[in-house]
Amino acid sequence: MRTPLKISAAVAAATLALTTLTACGGGSAAAGSDDNNGKIKIMVGGLDKVIYLPARLTQQLGYFEDEGLHVTLLTEPAGVQATTSLVSGDVQGVVGFYDHTLDLQVKGKQVESVVQFAHAPGEVEVVSNKAAGGLTSPKDFKGKKLGVTGLGSSTDFLTKYLAVKNGVQTNEFTPVAVGAGQTFLSALQQGSIQGGMTTDPTVAQIVNKNLGKVLVDMRTPEGSRKALGGPYPSSSLYMNTDWVNSHKETVQKLARAFVKTLTWMSTHTAEQIAAKMPADYAQGGKKLYAQAIKDTLPMFTKDGVMPADGPATVERVLKSFNPNLKNATVDLKKTYTTEFVKK
Repeated sequence: MRTPLKISAAVAAATLALTTLTACGGGSAAAGSDDNNGKIKIMVGGLDKVIYLPARLTQQLGYFEDEGLHVTLLTEPAGVQATTSLVSGDVQGVVGFYDHTLDLQVKGKQVESVVQFAHAPGEVEVVSNKAAGGLTSPKDFKGKKLGVTGLGSSTDFLTKYLAVKNGVQTNEFTPVAVGAGQTFLSALQQGSIQGGMTTDPTVAQIVNKNLGKVLVDMRTPEGSRKALGGPYPSSSLYMNTDWVNSHKETVQKLARAFVKTLTWMSTHTAEQIAAKMPADYAQGGKKLYAQAIKDTLPMFTKDGVMPADGPATVERVLKSFNPNLKNATVDLKKTYTTEFVKK
C-alpha cells in the first residue's frame, strides 16, 4: 500500500498548476471520453478533517489502486474553495458538502453528488469560555463574531441558518473566516471570535484544552434533526454532471472504492480507523484523535446512498437565508445520483 505525502494548501495549488496538463489534459479535454487512464484529481475541503475522513482512508486502504485508479488528493481549507477548483476544471471531483450542488445549480452550474458519505453535518457550534456567559444558544448570535472555515462555506451556511431560525438576522452578526485546526483555535483563544462552527479533530482539541464548550452538536442524525429539522446530507463526492455522464466507468470505480471504505468504517472501531490514518493527522495525540473519530462516526452512511428526505432539508435550510435560492426553483433530482452506489 502506498502512503502518499500530505499536501499542504500551498503545495496543492502548485500541484494543480503542474499536473493539469499531464494528469487530465485540462478540464475540457478530459470530458471527451473515459480514457483518462484512471488518473483523477479530487479536491478535499480539508483532508485532515474527520468529516472528510473517507477520502484519505480510501487511499490508505488501497481501494483506489484495487480499482485501477490513480487518485491525487489535494486539499483546501474550506469547501467553497474546493468548489472553485471543480468549476474551473482543475479537478475532476470534490469531497465536500452536498449543499454546494444546490447553490451551484441556481448559478447555472450542473454538479451532482455521486457518493453520499454522510447524513448529518458533523459540524459543531462552539463558544469560548470567555464568551460563554453571554452566548448560550444561537438566540445570542446578535452582535457576535463567529468563526467559519470560509465565507460562502457550508459552515457559513449553517451558521446563518441557526441564526435566522432563532430570530437573528444574517446582518446582525459577523462571520469571520478562520479556517480550521490551529487557526480556529488561535482565533478562539485570542478573542477575535466569541464562538464558531468547526469539526473534529478541532472540536476535540477545544474541549481537551478547555478553550471552550459545545453549543450545538450536529455530529449525529439526532443532533441534525434537533438543530435543522431533518437529516442533512453533507460530506460527499460531487462532480460536474457532464463529466460524470462521459466517464461512467471511472465514476463507477470511484463509487465502488468509496462504498467499500464506508462499509469498512462501519465494521471497525475508531481506534482501528485512526491507526490507518497518517500519523500527523493526530495533532492532539492518538487517543484524542481516536475520540474525535468516535464522536463523528455516527454522521457517516454505510452505503453511500442519499437519504430520501435529505435533499429537501438542505433546500429548506438554504432557502431560509440565501437570497440566491429563496425564490429560485431547484431541481433536487439533478443534484445527486444513486446510480453508481446502488450498483
